[in-house]
Amino acid sequence: MRAPLLTIETADDTPPEADVVVIGAGIVGTCTAYYLARRGVKVVLVEKGRPGAEQSSRNWGWCRQQNRDARELPMATRSLALWDAMAEEIGPELGFRRSGLLYLSNNEAELEGWARWRDFARTQNVETHMLTAEQATGRAKATGKRWKGGVFSPTDGIADPSRAVPLIARAIETHGGRVLQNCAVRGLELAGGKVCGVVTERGTIRTPTAIMAGGAWASSFCRQLGIRFPQASVRASILSVSHAEGLPDALHTAQVSLTARHGGHTLAISGKARVDPTGQMLRFGSTFIPMFLKRHRSLAVGGLEGIRSGHETLSRWSLDRETPMERMRILDPKPDQSQINETLKRARDLIPALQASQVTAAWAGYIDSTPDGVPAIGETDIPGFVLAAGFSGHGFGIGTGAGEMIADLVMGKIPALDASSYHPSRFHESSWGKVADF
Repeated sequence: MRAPLLTIETADDTPPEADVVVIGAGIVGTCTAYYLARRGVKVVLVEKGRPGAEQSSRNWGWCRQQNRDARELPMATRSLALWDAMAEEIGPELGFRRSGLLYLSNNEAELEGWARWRDFARTQNVETHMLTAEQATGRAKATGKRWKGGVFSPTDGIADPSRAVPLIARAIETHGGRVLQNCAVRGLELAGGKVCGVVTERGTIRTPTAIMAGGAWASSFCRQLGIRFPQASVRASILSVSHAEGLPDALHTAQVSLTARHGGHTLAISGKARVDPTGQMLRFGSTFIPMFLKRHRSLAVGGLEGIRSGHETLSRWSLDRETPMERMRILDPKPDQSQINETLKRARDLIPALQASQVTAAWAGYIDSTPDGVPAIGETDIPGFVLAAGFSGHGFGIGTGAGEMIADLVMGKIPALDASSYHPSRFHESSWGKVADF
C-alpha cells in the first residue's frame, strides 16, 4: 500500500513561462521551489503524481546530524535551522521537533566508531554525547535490557513525512509560486545548446532554468539528454504500528529502528533492502560494486518490481507521446513481506510494549543512491539544466538545506554552504577513480 500522505489542492492551468521550473515535488524539489518563491522568483514546481508521494513520504522522518558524512554535515546542520524556521512559518502540522536521537549498542566496534564521529563532530560545533552503559540503559527503559553504551544527539529531530512535503508545497503557492500535480515532464527544449523550455504532458513552459529533482527517475531522464548520471535504487520496506506508551521519539539499534509518527510508530531495519535488477542497474553495476560489497550483509536480490516500475529504463521516449512517468505516476513497489515480518518480530523482541501494538500499514519505496552516497547538486553540461538527485536515503532530513543551496545557485548567489563537493562532474568517467578513493 502507499504510505500515508496528506492530499492538497493546487491550480490546474499550466503557465506559459517561468523564471525556473523545478521537476519533481519530493522534499528537495519542493524546498527548492519554496525558497525561490519566497525570494520573489517566478517558479513552477511540476510533479507527475502528488507532492511527496514517493520516497519523501516513505522514509523514517529523521532530521539528523549524527553520523553524517563529513561532506554532508554542514548541510545537515544548516537544514535543522531551516526546519526550525519553516516550522515557525507553517506551524506544528509539519511535525518537526528537536526530539533528540538515541542510538544504542552492545557492539564495542560500533561504539568506538560513534566515539570517533563524536570527536569529529566537536570540531564542527555539533553537540553529541556518548553514553556510558548506565546512561544508555537508563535512557532505554522501554527495552528492558542492559546496554554497553550509546550516543544521544539532543539537537537532532524528526518531522512527519506524511505531511511535510504537501504542507511546504502549499506554502509555495502562498508566496506566489505555482505547483502542478499529475503533470509529467517529458523533457527539455534547447536553443543554442541551452535550456529554453520544459515540455510537460500539458504543454511547454518557457524557461531558461530547469532543475531535475526527480529522485529515482533522475538518471533515466538525464539519459534522454545525453547526460551520464550513475544512479542505483534499492527497495526498502517499512511498517507502522499503533501507539505504545513510554517509547522514545527516535531510537536506533542494530536490531531495529523506531520513530514516533502521527499517533503511532514506524519500524524499520537500518540498511536492509532488496536490489531489483534493471537495465540501468546493469549499466552502472561496476560503478556501484564497492557500495554493494560494503552493504552485502543487508542487501538481497529482489525481483521484477524495478522493471515493472519503469524508473530505471534505458529506453528513449518521444516528447509528444506518453512516457514512463505517465504510466507510473507514483512509484509504489510491493513491500518485502519477509522483511516486514522480521522487522515486527525484532521490534517486539526489543520493546515489550509493542507486543500489544497492531500493524496499521506497510509500504516500500525506492531509495536512489550515488556511488559515493552523497547527492549530486549542480549545473550539468547543458547550461540552465541543474541536477539535484541521488540523496542516498538522506534527502528528507537535509532537503531544506539542499533546497536553499539550489535556490542560491540558480539565482547566482554564493551559497551559504560550499557546493563544490556535491557537483555532479565528480561522476565523469575520467574522474571517478579519484572519487572512489575519497
